[in-house]
Amino acid sequence: MRLSDAVRRLPRPLDPLGSFKLKVSLIVGIVLVVASVVFWIGAGWQFRYSLLAALVMSLAATQVLAHGMTSPLREMTSAAKAMARGDYSTRVRATSRDEVGQLAEAFNTMATDLEAADTYRRELIGNVSHELKTPIAALRAVLENMVDGVTDPEPDTLAVALKQTEKLGDLVTELLDLSRLEGGVLPLRPERFGVRGFLDVVTSEHNCVRIDVQPPHLEVSADRSRLTQVVTNLIDNAVRHAPRGTEVTMSAYSAADGIRLEVVDEGPGIARTEHFSVFDRFTRGGAVDGGTGLGLAIARWATELHGGTIEVLDRTPGCHIRVQIPHS
Repeated sequence: MRLSDAVRRLPRPLDPLGSFKLKVSLIVGIVLVVASVVFWIGAGWQFRYSLLAALVMSLAATQVLAHGMTSPLREMTSAAKAMARGDYSTRVRATSRDEVGQLAEAFNTMATDLEAADTYRRELIGNVSHELKTPIAALRAVLENMVDGVTDPEPDTLAVALKQTEKLGDLVTELLDLSRLEGGVLPLRPERFGVRGFLDVVTSEHNCVRIDVQPPHLEVSADRSRLTQVVTNLIDNAVRHAPRGTEVTMSAYSAADGIRLEVVDEGPGIARTEHFSVFDRFTRGGAVDGGTGLGLAIARWATELHGGTIEVLDRTPGCHIRVQIPHS
């Protein structure tokens, strides 16, 4: 064990006190008492020896009592220097109840938040780089083949290039949406509208979606644009994984805790171990074809903006996702 670690583990007798000024006053009082006691004991000594003994004992008492009063400040200084080097793992011992202890707790909270933000930044850069690499490489290969004369710019070849370009556009759009949602720059503009008509419009591009709304005139109070993001991402995800020739069911009904929207497909489903992590960024629930791994993350954030919840329910075979939007 290093000496600095041993010093940090020493007891801090004044930590239970809730005021820094009270600690200083107490130390001054105790030092005066110690000095007086030493002078009284050394009454028969020469004055210089009594004075020296009083000074030594007073300094010793000050060191014992004051240990821990300023050590959090020194630890914070050291931790701040480590943060400047990119190390956010250092934490300050925050056992004091006074103002310095509160500052130490706030510093630890800040360090934790910075560490999480730095981890998210690194993961985001890595994930985005990985996601962009595939369509860019495919698009580059198509263009290089046309430039080199290997393939002609026929409709099928251009369709491949267009598909990869659209995938890049979708990824950029989803990244921007997710950034705005997490940054809180997309305020809700709730309005009341009919659920049936809303779902008919949102799912109009997919012929394999069956809509079931009970009661038929069910209404919801929500931000239409944000709720469109939720339903669109859930439907696109379900259609992408549903076997050809099967239906995707989009149902809506009223419950005690709010309006529930449920999407059910007959695809491979989501493993029970991934029921929570599937809503994280760039998680695909075991799928390897299509998608960017951002759709369900956007759906979760948009749902939570409404104060609602989104969850994966058990279903075999297939996938069953439920969204709950509060009534108010």
